[in-house]
Amino acid sequence: QVQLVESGGGLVQAGGSLRLSCAASGSIFNINAMGWYRQAPGKQRELVAKIPTGGSAIYADSVKGRFTISRDNAKNTMYLQMNSLKPEDTAVYYCNILAGLLLMNYWGQGTQVTVSS
Repeated sequence: QVQLVESGGGLVQAGGSLRLSCAASGSIFNINAMGWYRQAPGKQRELVAKIPTGGSAIYADSVKGRFTISRDNAKNTMYLQMNSLKPEDTAVYYCNILAGLLLMNYWGQGTQVTVSS
């Protein structure tokens, strides 16, 4: 069983910064990719950023130049540094891992990020 636990969300003013963390535990092997998604009220869940194993980070156009994704493979932990936050970044942010022989998706419980104007 794989468990993902996010932390670091909160309320911040526009222009501020937050750092999200995602700690993975359990029987994790063959990690294909790790990533962050977000879902704003009334909208579909969307990709924010992801890092394929052995590949380069991929970012949504809306966050390029402001967000940075990183991972610590030794600790099975992933981070999302969010700078220059905007009110439109307000959403629940979810950690995701694509792993296992069958490449299953695992999700965290989500952490709320609220950016005030």
